[in-house]
Amino acid sequence: MTSVFSADGKNTPCTVIEAGPCVVTQVKTVEKDGYAALQLGFGEAKESRTSKPMMGNFKKAGTTPKQHLAEFKFDEEHNLGDTISAELFADGDFVDVVGTSKGKGFQGVVKRHGFGGVGQATHGQDDRLRKPGSIGACSYPAKVFKGMRMGGHMGNERVTTQNLRVLKVIPEQNLIIVKGSVPGYNGSTVLIKK
Repeated sequence: MTSVFSADGKNTPCTVIEAGPCVVTQVKTVEKDGYAALQLGFGEAKESRTSKPMMGNFKKAGTTPKQHLAEFKFDEEHNLGDTISAELFADGDFVDVVGTSKGKGFQGVVKRHGFGGVGQATHGQDDRLRKPGSIGACSYPAKVFKGMRMGGHMGNERVTTQNLRVLKVIPEQNLIIVKGSVPGYNGSTVLIKK
C-alpha cells in the first residue's frame, strides 16, 4: 500500500496494481463449450513447467506460456492472441479485487475471534491469560456444538474486496491505482473484476 494526494490536498490510502498485459489464450463459445467467455493469461512461465495441452493452447494464440490463467465474460468481441491492458479501466470506475489473504497459521481465540482474555475476565482467573474458557454444556447434550469459536487455522483464504474506486490509470506501465487495500501479500496475484 501507499498513499496519494488528491487535488484538494487529502491524503488517500491506495494500492498500486499491475493490470496486464493479459493475452487472450482461449475463446470459449456457446456452440462448443456451452457458455461464452475469454481465458486470459498473465505472467511468464517456463516451457518445461507447462503441460503439452496448455502449450498447444498457447501456440494457437501465438504467445509464450503464461503463469496465471483466468476466465472472464466480456461484452465486446476479442480474438485469440489479442492483448488486454490496463486501458480497460478508467478513472472513477468501481472494481472488485479477488485474492488469497495472508496466511497466519494456527491462532488462538483472542486473535482469531477477538475474545477478551484475562483483561476482561470476571471470575478471578489468574493462570489462563488467553484461553477460550468453557466450551461445552452438561451431560446433556454431552458434546461441543458445530461452529463453536475456537483456535484454528487463520488466513490463506479466498477474499473479495468490493467496490474499490480506481483513482488513476497509468496505461503506458499497465498500472492502476485503487483506493484502499487488496487481499494478499506484496507481489501476490489478484483478479480484478469490473
